[in-house]
Amino acid sequence: MGLEFNYIDGQTPLSEEEKEGIKIKSITTRGELDELEQLNIEKAIEWILNNRFKQDKILSEEFIKLLHTKMFGDVWNWAGSFRKSDKNIGVNWAMIGMQLKMLLDDTKYWIDNKIFSPDEIAIRFKHRLVSIHCFPNGNGRHSRIMADIIIESIFGLNIFTWSNSNLINANNTRREYIDSIKKADDGIIEPLLKFARK
Repeated sequence: MGLEFNYIDGQTPLSEEEKEGIKIKSITTRGELDELEQLNIEKAIEWILNNRFKQDKILSEEFIKLLHTKMFGDVWNWAGSFRKSDKNIGVNWAMIGMQLKMLLDDTKYWIDNKIFSPDEIAIRFKHRLVSIHCFPNGNGRHSRIMADIIIESIFGLNIFTWSNSNLINANNTRREYIDSIKKADDGIIEPLLKFARK
């Protein structure tokens, strides 16, 4: 029996080929998968805490991929590899590298020229990164941790609280998060900024 589960609002469905990339074949439910992924993410956070990263390293394609591998490499064979199919969200898969380079260049410009506050730079980066949707799965969690790394390692400020939620469960907090992402899609970044510090 393979992976079969329902998706909640804002989750990206996996293709059958992507589901085949699971490393532990006995996982069959969303709950089991979430638990396994969470354990892997905790290891990634430990790795982050034990390292110091400079701006040039953080704002690179290599680091974006490395972080995803650290977060999901125990779970998925394709962790750290850009998706090779289109999803219900994100840019055309063939445009991921180019769109990511534009985001990284824009972010360096925002920092160098103090275009936005540190919080807004990190949150705008997070929003654009999740909009590109580099990977088959885990983009929301990955982009939130990237925002935390940017705010702490580049600006020396406290990481975001993300409303004290892991945002995995379908509840009012997740709904508020998804709504704030949709508003950011329309160019209104304030609700997402507020949510991140709530």
